[in-house]
Amino acid sequence: MALACVETLFSPVEAEIARARLAAAGIEAILFDAGIASLIGPGVSGIRLMVLAEDEVAARQLLAAPA
Repeated sequence: MALACVETLFSPVEAEIARARLAAAGIEAILFDAGIASLIGPGVSGIRLMVLAEDEVAARQLLAAPA
């Protein structure tokens, strides 16, 4: 199962909102590095939003569209 990073965010809140938008559209997504970002502070370490490789194009399109 290959994963693809569709976005790197620097706010835990924004990362969770993006993950929830994908989930609402039926695209399973997980956040990588969210724990380390909370330890060292927002804006320092990016949180990677990961999806299955086959969902990458749809996820990028959804995230590019206005909320």
